[in-house]
Amino acid sequence: MFCILYLAALSVLAGESQNFTSSGEMNITSCPITYYGQRYDKVYVGFNASRFAVCFNGEYEPGIKNDCILMSGGTADRGSMNIYAREIPTGSGVHDLLPNLKLAGKCVNVITLNDSQQSEIQQIELGNFGPQAILAIQTYSGYTPFDVVSVVYKTNTTGRDPSICSTVSCDASGVAAAVSDCGPMERCNGNGSCISNNVCTVIGSTVIGFAGQVHAVPDRCGYTLFKTSSIPGFQVVGVFQERRRKDFSFLKRVILQLDTAGVQISLEQGSRVLLDTRELRLNTTAMLVRGVELTKDQTGVTAKMSAFNFTVSVHFDGSITHVHLTGPNGPDAHGLCGNSSRTVSEEKVSTHSVTGCDTQYNEAADPTINCSTSTDWCNLLKQAPFSACNMQHDPQPFITACTQTLCNYPEVDGLKCQFLEAYAGACSLSNITVEEWKSQTRCSAFYHGFCQDTFCSDHEFCGQKNKGGTGCVCRAMFASKYKSTGSFGEPMVCEQKAAKLTMAKCLLEDKGIDFSVLHLNDVDCKGQMDNETHMVTFSFDTHKTCGTVILANTSQIIYKNTIVNRNSSTYGIIHRQDSVHVDFSCLYDQPDIRNFAFTLSDSSITHHITSGQWIYNLSMKAFRDTDTKEALQQRGETQLDEKLLVELNADGLDDEMVVLVTESCWATDQPSPNGSLRYDLIIKGCPNPVDSTVTVKNNGQGASNSFSFHTFQFFGKDGEVFLHCRVVLCVKKGNTCIPVGRQLLTRFT
Repeated sequence: MFCILYLAALSVLAGESQNFTSSGEMNITSCPITYYGQRYDKVYVGFNASRFAVCFNGEYEPGIKNDCILMSGGTADRGSMNIYAREIPTGSGVHDLLPNLKLAGKCVNVITLNDSQQSEIQQIELGNFGPQAILAIQTYSGYTPFDVVSVVYKTNTTGRDPSICSTVSCDASGVAAAVSDCGPMERCNGNGSCISNNVCTVIGSTVIGFAGQVHAVPDRCGYTLFKTSSIPGFQVVGVFQERRRKDFSFLKRVILQLDTAGVQISLEQGSRVLLDTRELRLNTTAMLVRGVELTKDQTGVTAKMSAFNFTVSVHFDGSITHVHLTGPNGPDAHGLCGNSSRTVSEEKVSTHSVTGCDTQYNEAADPTINCSTSTDWCNLLKQAPFSACNMQHDPQPFITACTQTLCNYPEVDGLKCQFLEAYAGACSLSNITVEEWKSQTRCSAFYHGFCQDTFCSDHEFCGQKNKGGTGCVCRAMFASKYKSTGSFGEPMVCEQKAAKLTMAKCLLEDKGIDFSVLHLNDVDCKGQMDNETHMVTFSFDTHKTCGTVILANTSQIIYKNTIVNRNSSTYGIIHRQDSVHVDFSCLYDQPDIRNFAFTLSDSSITHHITSGQWIYNLSMKAFRDTDTKEALQQRGETQLDEKLLVELNADGLDDEMVVLVTESCWATDQPSPNGSLRYDLIIKGCPNPVDSTVTVKNNGQGASNSFSFHTFQFFGKDGEVFLHCRVVLCVKKGNTCIPVGRQLLTRFT
């Protein structure tokens, strides 16, 4: 506690000197001052209108209690401060003037004020006497009357000070102690009444509670941030998810759960707000939804709810959340923001936590991280201009959150500036403006709304892209599934007569590839992006081949296409994008004769062939009557020299590009196609020339063909006759697949 005196200047010795004009932050580490029971290593001096201010807790601002002494500055507009180390023993003249001064002096801070002509106008002296301090003021010619704005207590008394809502005791030595009437969740209103004006901040994986407690969220689950018994069924839930590293999470969305109304309001990235699953269109005009006021501006989205003389406000900008609680009497507060003794795991909300969200990962340390540099950065919160708010909001929890994050996670996506933004935002909610912090910390380019109105899918977040700019970036869990194999997305899917390949837009952009310039062999066949998932699909089918090339070998028919980037440039003969060439193909397997055999007593057989994921059914059916197509019944008997019709059909085949060719058919007296007795019906796609009963139709012209013959029996054999056919798939090019003159023109291309 200061004793305020008017006395002649102390004799001084040469010492440290600091000059200032208008205002300045003076370092008094070598001669600290104890004021209101608290030690200070800095003083803030400045001229304000006709007054001069000496403050201990930040620069002077009207209405802000920064422990300031205000006085007239006369005609002075500049000054200097000198620190003098000098022992002032007990029994000195100063002690004679101040009988309650019990200890020896150690040093003196002398502030000299001058006018524009460098004439001395006034001198202020702050003396260090251990737990006590003195203030001495001396004036010179040109000085105008002054006043002192401070509170002075008589020694050896106890009284209540309504300006700080405290009971103050001042002992015989002039040392004051104050006991606040306000609870841990309340602040003094300056008129003797306590109000709730508390801020909980969530940044990165850290929750800084109303009372300054720090909780680190260890995984990617949902947790209760705030709830109170004053509003049954209401709670604020934070859902966390990883970004660039699997072992570190960030806030993904904030949910206001209103159980009594049976709804939930989700504050999403990109300043989107969902009522259950329906997106709301917001602006600066408040929209009232189930008793909650919702607004959106350039800083993000805000949800505000009032009940029982208090208001809870939740602001989310996509990275930082502030939960602000105000009112004459604060409600009980639970969750990670509250002062509950529950652990972090006990606050987990199962309904907002997906299976496996609590799985822990350990990734290799990032070699680009310099923890010492990051710690220095985080400690800026204890320096000007942030120190103007230090008394209202303890910077240490924010420094802890900052260092824990930046020592384990790279300084990307404007992250290091976000911690300063989080602290400045908390101060702003307490009506304290941290002046010019962005310019002084080189965070002017940082804008916390740089991702506003940018929609990212569940597997993405908004951040800095590898090649500059901001946009949607793959989350680490999603990207790890594909980066290990070097792929851009899901495996190729071969469907009935169609093929598609789906890639992730964020994986392409991670390699600097713009999906909009990619196309198949046909430049008009481009990828189609799903607006919800941001997955890009390239596809072709039998109706739109997109330049598909059909190849064949002895075992497969292959449909091949290629994803490439457009061969064009706004720069003429140069380009600035890497070349892209992604082949993908689907195939048909050639059928195998060993899978097709039946006796004349069977009417039909069907074989199901799967080629990768392209499927077609190859069937062989026998009919007794070629006109009515009466099917030969199972184990049915036929008469000798009876005409039979056999049809072969490949259902599901792309008959615009591939046709079915019956290469050969023959009969045996046993199930094996390699029986000792063999009679040929079709040879090289044509009827056996020695058997006039054999006819072949539509062979090599489409997905089906047929042949007929008259039944027979092997000499010396009774019973069943077994029929076998060998068929192949042929790539259609004109009439090249049609057998001519007992030989196939071509089988493969």
